[in-house]
Amino acid sequence: DNAATSHKPVQVLAELDRFYRADNSNVHRGMHTMSIRATEAFEGARARVAKFVNAADPCEIVFTRNATEAINLVARTWARAKVGPGDEILLTVMEHHSNLVPWQMLAAEVGCKLRFLGLTPEGTLDCSELDDVLTERTRLVSLAHVSNVLGCANPVAAVVRRARAVGARVLLDACQSVPHAPVDVQALGADWLVASGHKMCGPSGIGFLWGRAEVLREAPPFLGGGEMIDEVGLEASTWADIPHKFEAGTPAFGEAAALGAACDYLTGLGMGRVQQRERELTQHLWRRLAEVPGITMYGPTPEQDPHRASLCAFNIEGVHPNDLATLVDQEKGIAMRAGHHCTQPLHKELGVTFSARLSAHFYNTEEEIDVAVATVKDVAEMLRGFAA
Repeated sequence: DNAATSHKPVQVLAELDRFYRADNSNVHRGMHTMSIRATEAFEGARARVAKFVNAADPCEIVFTRNATEAINLVARTWARAKVGPGDEILLTVMEHHSNLVPWQMLAAEVGCKLRFLGLTPEGTLDCSELDDVLTERTRLVSLAHVSNVLGCANPVAAVVRRARAVGARVLLDACQSVPHAPVDVQALGADWLVASGHKMCGPSGIGFLWGRAEVLREAPPFLGGGEMIDEVGLEASTWADIPHKFEAGTPAFGEAAALGAACDYLTGLGMGRVQQRERELTQHLWRRLAEVPGITMYGPTPEQDPHRASLCAFNIEGVHPNDLATLVDQEKGIAMRAGHHCTQPLHKELGVTFSARLSAHFYNTEEEIDVAVATVKDVAEMLRGFAA
């Protein structure tokens, strides 16, 4: 179940422990030694995250609780200020609820319209109508870099190029790409990118928003309070520069330091090597699952999309995903996701309510995949026997 969260290497756990034992102090607030060390660790982590995604400057990295908060930040600041009645936001039917619900809330508030790109028969993004749905009314395009259900890697370069032609901004949900492959925000060309720390071998409770400096500066603050201010008076206040303008209150400073350690760990492995290893696991997972009788697998094959994620969502005829997930866990301790994976509209598009999902990370092995698939096959046969 690595698409839901990742395991933590000892280096990350050690940094979290070290920080709270040795440097535990509030950041940006004290002149004493511990506060200075804490601030250096916090801002050093920001610099490491910036380097990990090749941001132009660390000030373009805003720490958030998670990717969901990062998307809501953009919706509640830039979009609330820039999107109005009659404007349009372009999304896709494969979006995680985190990249759908905030825009629904914005549309209900300001009167804008949401439009959607659909799927090809292969389970990839259908861009055939992109030129028709991208118009002078489009203010924003927000889409997943990689789908958490279909596994497909979306054609970001083409979307960005056509969005630019009509003056639209682009946001990427990179939760399923940043942990698994090299990501260069400058090369991608989008305006914002969001990711969660817990999916990239870091701790929970910390994520980040990358945004182009000029785009971040033109947006109003997200939350009000300490840290995000420049000067405060009784009647009015002025705001700090980015990124602090968006980081009101005491941040998750220990978790940020550990996220920096996670970036160091993944950089040491080499994200190109991580990507190659996961391609091998993807091919093995897909090939073995295809042998299961009665299975329907969603999304493109590894041959159709060599950059697809190392996950597979599927259904088996006559078997409920919840029953399957419960029993493979009880039989062999297999952590397999079952449900709608926070993508109810996508499942409706696929004509199903739920699916099961197996998802590997670089630290998994072919042997583990063999055990998982064999257990899925055995349990499915047993459940069908009961039904008969």
